[in-house]
Amino acid sequence: MEPNTTAGGADEQLHGDDPANAPGDSEPKVELEMVPGSVDEEEPEELAQHQPLEREDLDFEKWKPKPKPKKTFSQKIDETKRYLWNPVTREFMGRSGKSWSLILLFYSTLYIFLAAMFGACMWALMWSINPYAPTYNDRVMPPGMMMSPRGAQRIRHLLQRRDEDPIQEQQNIQCAQDAYFMQDDKEESAERKACQFKRSWLRKCSGLQDPSFGYSEGRPCVLLKMTGIFNLKYYPYYGKKRHVNYTNPLIAVRFPRVQLDTHFSVQCKLNGKGIINDSPTDRFLGSITFSLEVGA
Repeated sequence: MEPNTTAGGADEQLHGDDPANAPGDSEPKVELEMVPGSVDEEEPEELAQHQPLEREDLDFEKWKPKPKPKKTFSQKIDETKRYLWNPVTREFMGRSGKSWSLILLFYSTLYIFLAAMFGACMWALMWSINPYAPTYNDRVMPPGMMMSPRGAQRIRHLLQRRDEDPIQEQQNIQCAQDAYFMQDDKEESAERKACQFKRSWLRKCSGLQDPSFGYSEGRPCVLLKMTGIFNLKYYPYYGKKRHVNYTNPLIAVRFPRVQLDTHFSVQCKLNGKGIINDSPTDRFLGSITFSLEVGA
């Protein structure tokens, strides 16, 4: 039994030397060490940040930018020359030759692309448009009327294209008055012949016998014409490109006996198939209204 006794004594000696199991100690002792960056070390830094500014720091005059010295005219000229061409860096207007080449290449490519895109859009637009008739004519208004009063000068200007009857005889043909001169059997792009319309047909309102068109005598003339639209059924109208020498016919209205110093209104209407002159929303559609007054 001695070995057991010896072992037990050794154990008791080891337990007796352990300070944690010493008599009178109920809890183990814990020692704390200061870790860098703890709260105790941050307080001095915070205090240092909140220290008052020195008097020198409050001197704002030293923080103001100092005025630049004024340059003389020769210095400005030298700077301009150096900006245009710097012989040291070999730069023109602040850019090297490579930089200018890249810029020119970029903008040349850009504008060539924009021009090509614009040309393609215009080609597509012109390809889709009929040059002889409008593509969409569902909203084309019925024919209207216009007048040319306001003195002999305006009437004379309107009759400039009809001044010479021989030109009408050379370029246009004489059409029958009791039938329309239809040319629908020709190709779409073929040029159509135009009927003659001579200025002499207006007689006293032609201005050939009376250059004042009756205004000097108190018997004024008023010229009326229809606005040129497609499918016009007075003289058939095929458009400016196909009806090259077409002359829009005129109607002259003369007022031979007018009561002097009297203001009255005159209304002229168009009557015919497809002409609207009684629209409730537009009372001037297919008609024209003007006032006339002849002084004593």
